Amino acid sequence: MEEKVLVKGNFAIAQAALNAGLECYFGYPITPQTEIGEYLSDAMYKKGLGYVCAESELAAINMVLGAASTGAKAMTTSSSCAVALMQEALSYACSDEVPVVLVNVMRAGPGLGYIYPAQGDYYQAVKGGGNGDYKLTVLAPSSVQECIDLTYRAFYLAHKYRNPTMLLADGLLGQMMEPAVFGEYPYPEIDNSSWALTGAKGREGRAIFSVATSEEKQNQHIYDLFAKYKQIEENETDWEEMNTEDADVLIVAFGSMTRNIKATMNVLRKEGIKAGILRPITLSPFPTKRISELAAKIPNIIVVEMNMGQMVNDVKIAVNGQSKVDLINRPVGQWLSVEEITHGVKNILEKNYASV
Repeated sequence: MEEKVLVKGNFAIAQAALNAGLECYFGYPITPQTEIGEYLSDAMYKKGLGYVCAESELAAINMVLGAASTGAKAMTTSSSCAVALMQEALSYACSDEVPVVLVNVMRAGPGLGYIYPAQGDYYQAVKGGGNGDYKLTVLAPSSVQECIDLTYRAFYLAHKYRNPTMLLADGLLGQMMEPAVFGEYPYPEIDNSSWALTGAKGREGRAIFSVATSEEKQNQHIYDLFAKYKQIEENETDWEEMNTEDADVLIVAFGSMTRNIKATMNVLRKEGIKAGILRPITLSPFPTKRISELAAKIPNIIVVEMNMGQMVNDVKIAVNGQSKVDLINRPVGQWLSVEEITHGVKNILEKNYASV
């Protein structure tokens, strides 16, 4: 059995990236993710790897874009308002099909906000703030162990599909400490020799760019990107599900909020309320099909998130009117407690059944 170690979420992400074969890191300090860069500044120096504390977040994401175009495993990490500055480069990376890995340890917003934990970057991650039609692959850990596991998976998916992949954590998860197992990187290495810009000695030259020389070529390029996104959806959509077989109410949450809805489910079941849960692990692609299947047999779906209601809209699209969808939320700060969620679920169920 692998040895468990007590580790902070940010340090877990940093070490997992090294285990995954991280070659280049470019970052800029911002709370609550600064420890990732701090950890890597020492560890990568000792290994002779490429580490740069960039002059800004704009510089960092464009450095990653350049490094990843050579086929290198390259990563940047940041938080919320700083990730907002990276949106143009992420649009380019998607169009150029460059395997950028980005970690966003969310903090409160909008604007500069503060260092309070929050989940307000869901839209930013899955809808995007850059121009044009594109999609990131987005993974949302709920524990320090998953900070490790999903960091491994982020590198694999980014290179397998040549698509930027984001690990969407939050300030609570980045700062908490839990026992976790690192293990070895579990995925096969991806051959990038057919596209990477590694010098043209002995072969024809290559170029990676996102400008299209004709309407026809641009249309075809976007069709090809969305065919790839469909492939990612079919092969990589992932979620966690518990006690849905007999559920009268389904509670949906992502990230570290899942910890509290699991406890809420247990409390409700002890009180005779048949509660189940579903947690999207991939926020993009979203488990639309599975939520739709559950909505056909579960009359009440309640979304719990630390924002003013973002993922709830994707749940409503998936449900498509088959059942009632409600929201329990708070924008930032102290996570909704098990007691608050339990009370909120009971109130919603009472209201829903009274209206029947």
